Amino acid sequence: MMKECFDQYQEELNQLKESGNYRTLKKISNSEFKVNLSSNDYLGVSKKNIPRPKGNSFGSGSSRLLTGNFKEYELLESELEKLYNKSALFFNSGYHANIGILAALTDKDDLILSDKLNHASIIDGMRLSNADSVRFKHLDYVHLENILKRKRKEYNRVFIVSESIFSMDGDEADLHRLIELKEQFNCILYLDEAHALGVRGNKGLGLSEEQNCIDNIDILIGTFGKAMNSIGAYAISNTTLKNYLINKMRSLIFTTALPPIVVNWNYSILKTIVKMSLEREHLMDISNQLRDSLIAEGLPTSGSSNIVPVQIGNSQKCVRLAEFLQKKGFLIFPIRPPAVPVNKARLRLSVCADMVWNDLKEVPALIKEFCDKDSD
Repeated sequence: MMKECFDQYQEELNQLKESGNYRTLKKISNSEFKVNLSSNDYLGVSKKNIPRPKGNSFGSGSSRLLTGNFKEYELLESELEKLYNKSALFFNSGYHANIGILAALTDKDDLILSDKLNHASIIDGMRLSNADSVRFKHLDYVHLENILKRKRKEYNRVFIVSESIFSMDGDEADLHRLIELKEQFNCILYLDEAHALGVRGNKGLGLSEEQNCIDNIDILIGTFGKAMNSIGAYAISNTTLKNYLINKMRSLIFTTALPPIVVNWNYSILKTIVKMSLEREHLMDISNQLRDSLIAEGLPTSGSSNIVPVQIGNSQKCVRLAEFLQKKGFLIFPIRPPAVPVNKARLRLSVCADMVWNDLKEVPALIKEFCDKDSD
């Protein structure tokens, strides 16, 4: 019987290989490539000469609720509270935040309404909660409004959940429309700024800062794992929600805290990125230039951020294209199901502020060359 179980797993793996969706861990050296277009180091922080924290422990030894709540945590959260003028709570990762917050704040009488293209940690948070959930069509706020009209009165609390910049398409939520709907229907608005933090807004606080609506977002998630090139995440909310999460959020209560040296490093990074307005401006300029060049080559792309997708469709073709570009010196990986829908495989070109146009200008023509020669 045990062999039959393992055979079933192997059969699933074989099917993944046949469909072009099989994954392996790669041994990658950046020195092998001219340009890394798969990084989330959006502001090029890894190449900045930022002072390293000294004298901090490499271990925390406990959860934050026991002996792991060092002064470095309080320093970081205090800085976040100054920037946002609201309460802040730090977590080990964006994944910890999204699986824990929704599960802690919702009950069986509640409803979660989630944009269909929200990333996996939000989906997992919905699954771990006791609330009902419905996914509305991507950026379709008429659909969201219609759901609210039908269902709002059936529930105690309703959470509207969206990313600000979406991780696979690079497009943006209409934050003011979401705020209108949350106020009209008395909902709680939950916004994940993972891919906007650092790269948007005057101080890099995200799309909500750029659109001047931070005060209207009930729960705002930021992460140190993208533009800030570190690890960790935080929630910006009111004091009541912060204290409730400290008491009820399982992924905060039952996990060992990050070591003080990491938290102190995050503090240093946070103080740095708020000053990087020139890098943000440059990043948007070359991202737009790349997107325009892809369009000029007749290649299907979308979005309005430094995440520039190129739609390919077939997973196997997308794998071949990525391998072709890697041989040309560009570190690019195929994005395939389940990260995106079936037959929606793509390249996700992640532009970073330490690049210049000369680094990128070959890419559109190379993709066009490959697509003209390769058929599904």
